Amino acid sequence: MVIHKAFASADKGDSKKMGKAMKAMFGPAAVDQQIRAAISTCWMMLPEKKRTPEAVAAQIRRITERALKNLADDAREFEFRTLSR
Repeated sequence: MVIHKAFASADKGDSKKMGKAMKAMFGPAAVDQQIRAAISTCWMMLPEKKRTPEAVAAQIRRITERALKNLADDAREFEFRTLSR
């Protein structure tokens, strides 16, 4: 996980200000850019003989599903508030 210095300017303990600072820093395209970088990395990491758009899509789906399951498991184990809040 990356920690960004810009968040140090948000008041300590004020999660609303921290959230606003994150939104201002990353903007609306941040998630899109990170997903596209992951797709590009997956393409580069696959063996050349398996490097097809379909194979990359399958790997990205597999990894994403695993990450989302881990998120749900972790939320339950660490008693995070529900994701729908």
